[in-house]
Amino acid sequence: MRCSDCVFCKISSGQIISEFIHESKTCFAIRDIHPIASTHVLIIPRIHIPHLEFIHHYPNFDFNEMYSVAVEIARKENVVNSGYRLVINQKEDSGQEVEHLHLHLIGGNKLKVIG
Repeated sequence: MRCSDCVFCKISSGQIISEFIHESKTCFAIRDIHPIASTHVLIIPRIHIPHLEFIHHYPNFDFNEMYSVAVEIARKENVVNSGYRLVINQKEDSGQEVEHLHLHLIGGNKLKVIG
């Protein structure tokens, strides 16, 4: 997938209008359009990284910022004390629907145990 075809790149550039929960130079956060819990936020890097195995091509990308943003949003959404899940789906078998790296912040409801 080219960046010009990517829905997240279009949201980042303003071609598709979306309400941002967080915005910075390196990433942004939006609510998932198909939430699986009362809090379901996507934290998305502004650069088009299709999958984790390509992250080494972007040595200036700070993955830690995505985690810091997730914790900040979890506080704002009042799920820090009750608990939340951070998930990165990779490729089709995992359920990744958009080939652009993104982190799911899921909480606000009792989640099923994985594994």
